[in-house]
Amino acid sequence: MTSGLVVAAPRSGAGKTTVALGLMRAFTRRGVSVQPFKAGPDYIDPAFHRAATGRPSFNLDGWAMASDTLFAIVGQHPADLAVLEGVMGLFDGVGGKGATADLAALLGWPAVLVLDVKGQTETAAAIAQGCANYRPDVAISGVILNRVASPRHLALIAPALERIGMPLFGAISQDARLAMPERHLGLVQAGETEDLDRRLDGLADVVEASVDLDAIRRSARPATAARESGVSLGIDPPGQRIALAQDRAFSFMYPHLLEHWRAAGAEIVPFSPLADEAPARDADAVWLPGGYPELHAGALAAATRFMTGLRELADRAVPIHGECGGYMVLGNGIVDAGGSRHAMAGLLKLETSFAERRLHLGYRRARLHVDCSLGRAGTEILGHEFHYARTVSIGDAALVDCQDADGNTMSEPGARRGSVSGTFFHAITRSDP
Repeated sequence: MTSGLVVAAPRSGAGKTTVALGLMRAFTRRGVSVQPFKAGPDYIDPAFHRAATGRPSFNLDGWAMASDTLFAIVGQHPADLAVLEGVMGLFDGVGGKGATADLAALLGWPAVLVLDVKGQTETAAAIAQGCANYRPDVAISGVILNRVASPRHLALIAPALERIGMPLFGAISQDARLAMPERHLGLVQAGETEDLDRRLDGLADVVEASVDLDAIRRSARPATAARESGVSLGIDPPGQRIALAQDRAFSFMYPHLLEHWRAAGAEIVPFSPLADEAPARDADAVWLPGGYPELHAGALAAATRFMTGLRELADRAVPIHGECGGYMVLGNGIVDAGGSRHAMAGLLKLETSFAERRLHLGYRRARLHVDCSLGRAGTEILGHEFHYARTVSIGDAALVDCQDADGNTMSEPGARRGSVSGTFFHAITRSDP
């Protein structure tokens, strides 16, 4: 199996993403084939990984995916080096699972710990030692210090790391080249980031000048051998010829699902609603992923060919499914953050609003009431919900019974009308007995 490492941190906001992107780009520029992965349910970072390495990045989700599924995804994408960007703090999970540490332990990949040392000196060594000793099945190969103020600042930290026997791979100072534009769900999408290649090269320049890349690569370890078994990598394709919305408004699609659909023989036919393209008339399924429809609601409302094409396919009972943003677009209307309402497809009796933001975040375990694009009635789907929309009204039959990661009932029923269905959660995989 591919040798890999995990870029982790004690908390969110320590610099995992910028360091991971810098490492990926720097190794790629050296001619190393780098296979990127992202821990947990993230749709934005993998697009940056792809831009940095030239290879698609895949989510590895310790909460939603069985171990065989995780090994299958890793095993199907060999490379010189795998780099897994962690999520949240190293040991932070949900319901006792799903932490970055769980993936590191399962795969046998050591963690490179990114420490934000702003306002800190020897405490950084204490944190590193605590992380190294917290779980015996998780190896910390070394640390990268981030936001180092000066050579004197570094001189106050390095001896403490040496005393505890913790390798120091490098120290990164504050640098304007490390900044990436952000919005409410995280980074601005890769496709919208100006001069992306220049920014990624800037990250790589900083990392290469500050970090011992050779030592980091030597610290990588082969992935643990997995059992051979036939495993599902996700939701089965909803049709043979799938019209998939893909543009800045519809970009949150898990790569492992698309790969699974293609491997099962399905054909993916992309189209852009923002360019007023209609889904293929001969499609036997339509999938509208999540994204940022609220930022483009006016353009979507004016996309007559797109809306007419959707309605025509619905009239012919072609299965149409929307996730999060796609679900909202299938509804009657969206109220944007400024309070303006924009008419949508009207295929579901759903009204949503961003005028009063309300965070909905967490894993979801949902059981289907009826056959739909997600699977057969009774199937349990594992997914994740992350949005700020408020449901103003909903008038269709519920699609699912839904619980969170702790088993609490959630008011996320989805909706169905005829062949049209939708949910606020993004499906990751199905839960097999």
